Amino acid sequence: MFDVLCVGILVADAIAKPVVSIPSKGKLALTDRISLHSGGCATTAAINLAKLGRKPAIAGKIGDDGFGRFLANELQHAGVDTEALVMDPAASTSASLVIVTPDGERSFIHSLGANGEFCEKDIRYDVVARSKIVFVAGTMLMPAFDGADCALFLQKCKEMGKITALDTAWDAQGRWMRVLEPCMPYIDYFLPSYEEARMLSGKDDPDEMADVFLSLGPHTVVIKLGSDGCLIRTKDGQRYKIPTFDRIQAVDTTGAGDSFCAGFLTGLSHGWDLHTCGRFANAVGTHCVMAVGASTGIRSEAEILRFMEEYDKETALL
Repeated sequence: MFDVLCVGILVADAIAKPVVSIPSKGKLALTDRISLHSGGCATTAAINLAKLGRKPAIAGKIGDDGFGRFLANELQHAGVDTEALVMDPAASTSASLVIVTPDGERSFIHSLGANGEFCEKDIRYDVVARSKIVFVAGTMLMPAFDGADCALFLQKCKEMGKITALDTAWDAQGRWMRVLEPCMPYIDYFLPSYEEARMLSGKDDPDEMADVFLSLGPHTVVIKLGSDGCLIRTKDGQRYKIPTFDRIQAVDTTGAGDSFCAGFLTGLSHGWDLHTCGRFANAVGTHCVMAVGASTGIRSEAEILRFMEEYDKETALL
């Protein structure tokens, strides 16, 4: 039995850090390091769930190429089950060039690749049947799966009695709610970032955003607020505004949102209450930004919990 099946995008991330400025045509700029990492919402969430001690599986599509073999190896080495991962020799693996500025913020140059071809027919429902939670990670970056296919998939998952969760990515095509709305009735936990939630809802206030989303179907909305932590709202009136661990210096924010989701889903798989899930998720996201790469800084569940306890003790003394 899998704790979480992560369904969505897999990306090979070539990270350049630090990049002070982009060189003009024909010119060269130096950076300290260019490194290859596993990335993509589903990949990062699955690997980080494994590092936290959960039992994850992944479903998605990669190419039978160097980047694809690298990602499959990284997932297997981390302890993620890959039996539902499609390796298509006719496709190219999705990849990103991640440009990290000296302050830790990042920009992306991205190729959709095989993620753009992944569809509902690629899903292994026998793996879904063996999963407690189904997490769609990377909505807006899977044009063949986004919208009707994703809604059909989530509907089938609900009919199978599964807990469903969904996180969005930035929609460069501007479709936003037209893509997401068909899926909303079949989502138990909706976990967008603040910027994505603003584009989807047309609101600026997180509580007003949550009101919009709750009216469309999800039972629980979790809005990631970056350095301000997170807001959790439910249909039955629960509300938690949870600050993050703000005395930690960010090194690289790549994968922070996906790491937050891995932390939150870890809590759900344990049956923790929502406040505990949110605070643990904040701590996992904090560990992500403490190192370069989407999974490098993630520690075991016990280490994360110990960090939280020690942070609270130090804060109490300030």
